Amino acid sequence: MLRTTLSLAVLSAWSVIARSPYDIPKVEWDALNSTVGGRLARGTPFSRACFSIVGANVTGAQSKDECAVIQGVYGSESHRVSKFGSAIEVSDTYMNTTRADATGAKTQWETCQKTNEGCLLNPSSPTDTNAFSSRTCHQGGISPYYIAVQTAEDVSSAFAFSKRTGVPLVIKNSGVSRQMTRLYWAQPGSGYSGVTQNLKYIEHSAAFVPEGCNAPSAPVLTFGAGQDMGSLYEFAEQNNMTFIGGSGTTVGAAGGWVQGGGHSILSNKYGMGVDRVRQFRVVTPDGALRVANACQNTELFWALRGGGGGTFGVVMEASIEIVPHPVPTIALQWEISASLGNITAILGLITNVASNSDKWVRDGWGGYIYPTYSVVANPSLNAEQARDSLKDLTDFLTRSGIKYRWYEFSTFKPLLETIVAAPIPIGVNAAIASRLVPASKFLPAVKPLTIAQTLETFALAAGKFAFFLTSPYNYNATEGETSITPAWRDAIWHAVVLADWAYDGSATTAKLAYTQVGLAIAPLRLLTPGGSSYQNEGDVYEPSWETSFWGPNYNRLLGIKQKYDPDGLLDCWHCVGWKGRNTPIASCYL
Repeated sequence: MLRTTLSLAVLSAWSVIARSPYDIPKVEWDALNSTVGGRLARGTPFSRACFSIVGANVTGAQSKDECAVIQGVYGSESHRVSKFGSAIEVSDTYMNTTRADATGAKTQWETCQKTNEGCLLNPSSPTDTNAFSSRTCHQGGISPYYIAVQTAEDVSSAFAFSKRTGVPLVIKNSGVSRQMTRLYWAQPGSGYSGVTQNLKYIEHSAAFVPEGCNAPSAPVLTFGAGQDMGSLYEFAEQNNMTFIGGSGTTVGAAGGWVQGGGHSILSNKYGMGVDRVRQFRVVTPDGALRVANACQNTELFWALRGGGGGTFGVVMEASIEIVPHPVPTIALQWEISASLGNITAILGLITNVASNSDKWVRDGWGGYIYPTYSVVANPSLNAEQARDSLKDLTDFLTRSGIKYRWYEFSTFKPLLETIVAAPIPIGVNAAIASRLVPASKFLPAVKPLTIAQTLETFALAAGKFAFFLTSPYNYNATEGETSITPAWRDAIWHAVVLADWAYDGSATTAKLAYTQVGLAIAPLRLLTPGGSSYQNEGDVYEPSWETSFWGPNYNRLLGIKQKYDPDGLLDCWHCVGWKGRNTPIASCYL
């Protein structure tokens, strides 16, 4: 089954007094269950079956057989996203010395980080009995109730229940987008969630016109919120079309990825996810199913195109424009082998990339550049032009003894498979921070060196970093058409730093990791005063987050939030209209 889930997990409201779900009489939960066709369920921590000792309100039972299954799939991305009680963030933001260590599975969101209570196994050795034989399995950050959403009526019922009882509501899509992951992780007893994994369908329209519009048609894929990227790529490949999306195949395509912006290796030419959306069907907190496009509910449409997931309503369906097929693309992949993966080679790579990124982006390149495994691609140049454009880089790679390889692709799916060629371990606690670095910071000769020195300092301190050439730099966007921060349009880099900690690390250790990434990204913040960060891959403790994530768009977004969610039924950390630290959604943050 596809994993996309919408967690309607109940948390706190602006004009509704928040209550714990454990304060609600069973008869009321039973009534809700009946209303949603028996699809209300208890949220159980992913590894619960391995534990003999459990904390308050944890459901499920210990099972040696089930535990063995969990241990066998503990590092499985596809299995984890199929389970409500698992947290996984599959993106391009987890970096180590090889891309084999590049994962986005941040299992700290299964825990209550403030109290250090959770239910985790040892990701390096899931059969390690020290992780569970004498430890207590706590509910942690897993919502105790959720609804397996199948219809808009299910969502309407969830909103009505939340408003009537005060049990806070949050939305979880696939749980693989960082923004979506944060939407429902909360202290035990804080709410309930809803899951849309059954909303699975894909329809192709060669001449789609948004409802109520008198506008030129465009080829689109219309799909339910249960579809992930991988299923759309497969459908497109089989039907001779191209769907442009991110590199995480388990990411819900209608969830936080697109609602938060949605970058891709081909964003430079084809724009971000929000640029390609033609229509949403969304259930707003008043329970109404609305069509949002350029001709009706236009403010809501604008807000959903960059304002962040889990904020304005529950998206049930998206219609996103596809691109002509085939898409000829030239790509270069390089890898610093273990024997060559020394700090000298990595630092040299940083300097080379920093010195050339401005030219590369103007030439149409996009890509993911890690310390050792990297891929860049260009759908605008032919093979000869591409080699000439990257000559300074390939000369450096040759001099340094770093292996590289050229590719030519006619479709997006094989390019994607090259990006994610290395295996990705799952189940790691990690903190990230990011910064969008504009073109102006790359023009004077000293600025690229300043950027390089910043990352070199972090690398020498054993930190992890990456820089993504995934901005829509050459895309001809209409100014103000989407609600993402305008800084995306002029960015050369989406720079990311990361620090991780052990599965059994203390709250102090976790706080240190968040502090480390904040300090690591600080020089780039100083280099870009008043600048921006990508909300889906930003610092959990981002200073001035409203401006950093949305720039001048925040106040307008807040007004739309208050219009469509006047009772504040939807709330999430550092989302538009966030109600602050004195709410259940914030109780487990450090």
